[in-house]
Amino acid sequence: QVQLVESGGGLVQAGGSLRLSCAASARTFLRYNMAWFRQAPGKEREFVASRSWDIGFAAYSDSVKDRFTISKNSAENTVYLQMNFLKPEDTAVYYCAADLRCSGKGCSYDYWGQGTQVTVSS
Repeated sequence: QVQLVESGGGLVQAGGSLRLSCAASARTFLRYNMAWFRQAPGKEREFVASRSWDIGFAAYSDSVKDRFTISKNSAENTVYLQMNFLKPEDTAVYYCAADLRCSGKGCSYDYWGQGTQVTVSS
């Protein structure tokens, strides 16, 4: 089992950047497929980005591709989401997720963090 704790959210102006962190507590962190999702008020949770544990394959939603980057620091058991050129429509609670068996948008991730708020002002 793994516990996930997100941090790094906050208020930023449109065009700015933020880096979210997801700290994982698991000795087998290396083998977890990791992902970021987000949920805006009144909307369903949506996939943002994922990274497979084996070859480090990264996938992104069309809405964040070329602006967001998911990365992993295995030595620190941490996954990051670098968000650049932020837009007001990126405003949401961002969640970190982990799973041993699958990766990507269609994966039903087993483990979730509590979320961190990102607000982008226009």
